[in-house]
Amino acid sequence: MCRSIKTLREPYTPQVTDADVEAAALQYVRKISGFRAPAAHNAAAFDAAVAAVAAATRTLLDELVVRGARPS
Repeated sequence: MCRSIKTLREPYTPQVTDADVEAAALQYVRKISGFRAPAAHNAAAFDAAVAAVAAATRTLLDELVVRGARPS
């Protein structure tokens, strides 16, 4: 889908930062919307979508159980 989005779970990324999650969310919303940067009248919707995707991503990563992963 979007080559800029990297895998954010172990063992691919041992430590995921909020910046990593935010960058992935931004890339996803850019891809889906077709906008690199939204016009002023779409900025609130774009920013809300990035925040929602980032929150969903963090929830997913926090709840995934990866076999053989080291305990946190």
